[in-house]
Amino acid sequence: MSLADHFANLGYGQDDAVSRAALVEGVARGFEAMTGAPPAWRWFVPGRLEVFGKHTDYAGGHVLVGAVPRGFAMVAGPRRDRRVRVVDVANRVHLDLGIDDDGPARTGWASYIQVTMRRLAANFPGAPLGLDLAFASDLPRAAGVSSSSAIVVGTATALVQRGGLTARDEWRAAIASPEDHATYFGCIESGHDFRGLAGNAGVGTHGGSEDHTAILLSRAGHLGHYRFVPTTRVGVTVCPPGWTFVVGVSGVHADKAGGVRDRYNRAAFAARALLDVWNGAAAAPAPSLAAALALPDAEPELRRLVSRATPPGSTAAELLRRLDHFLAEDAVVCEAARACSRSDASAIGALAQASQAHAEAWLGNQVPETTTLAALARECGAHGATSFGAGFGGSVWALVDDSDVAAFARTWMAAYGTRHPGMKNVAWFAARPGPGLVEVPAADL
Repeated sequence: MSLADHFANLGYGQDDAVSRAALVEGVARGFEAMTGAPPAWRWFVPGRLEVFGKHTDYAGGHVLVGAVPRGFAMVAGPRRDRRVRVVDVANRVHLDLGIDDDGPARTGWASYIQVTMRRLAANFPGAPLGLDLAFASDLPRAAGVSSSSAIVVGTATALVQRGGLTARDEWRAAIASPEDHATYFGCIESGHDFRGLAGNAGVGTHGGSEDHTAILLSRAGHLGHYRFVPTTRVGVTVCPPGWTFVVGVSGVHADKAGGVRDRYNRAAFAARALLDVWNGAAAAPAPSLAAALALPDAEPELRRLVSRATPPGSTAAELLRRLDHFLAEDAVVCEAARACSRSDASAIGALAQASQAHAEAWLGNQVPETTTLAALARECGAHGATSFGAGFGGSVWALVDDSDVAAFARTWMAAYGTRHPGMKNVAWFAARPGPGLVEVPAADL
């Protein structure tokens, strides 16, 4: 069986299967050029499509997510020393890190690899983590499709394999389910503690584990409905035949560990401030904003508390807008999961329009380009469209019929180019939900 056949059997369409195979094969050749030996392990790590659930996960809310057919090919092999050597095959960029080095933080994609390596070395002392790693990606960078989290998940997966970490007592004591596994990888990125596995500074963003859950646990042709804190699968629904999500990349970079980090974190801090206000007055602390709001009469009581005791650094108006957004978006996710299960594209479209409006009015994470891109998608005939991900740039998904994908995308991108001429890195790709992270057997290479 060819490698393309292997990907087709996993649920990828024929074109995606061929391109996945070519990506993995190219990275394997790059690895062999770097090390002089073939890789011991190979994975494909997808990006994430957030259908609904803008900034809800870290507050304990709901999301509706799937994996996109684009992502990272990652291959690796063990080293005998305590170094991690990495090559970005497509861009010919090399990284060499000492596992025990305490030097300055790296930047760009190197920071994600460094943070991941240091966290696993600290949580699993003495584990053999020496690794050669090669990767290449066809995900658009800083476009809201979780390229950063895919690097974390792929790097962590390789280091876990190299160190045999799933057999360690520390792993077994903390991680008992696939959802735990995804949550821990999210904590590597955010720096949060996870049970007995102590945190560190992370990459500087204070998010949740939505991306990591989608990247690890997605199923081909399905959308997953999850809630968080703790990560819990609510349900899985088939993405109805005949639907395709077209992802339009605005060209505005949304690098949540770079230029937009402070704005991204402000949304997270506002949700945390709401929880702090609640817990400061509650008889027993709630673990998340969603858990607090599930209590009887919690919403009006929280509004009253915010108006009386706003934490330093926030205003009552800001926190109430954040509360309005969380409540509205969380409700949209649950309605959308039901609409998807009955193949109701019209309802999905109305919910997408509401989600976009809520983000613009209350969450404040939109830029003119994403607002325009979503509106133009509807004007060009999409059933529905909304931005997704961290925001402050990034991408918009548009739901269209399978038969209209190419014609719709050309019309949509042309209309966007007219409204925002001169934008660079504008692109589109079709995103029928694919499988989560897959290991590629050696026999297929």
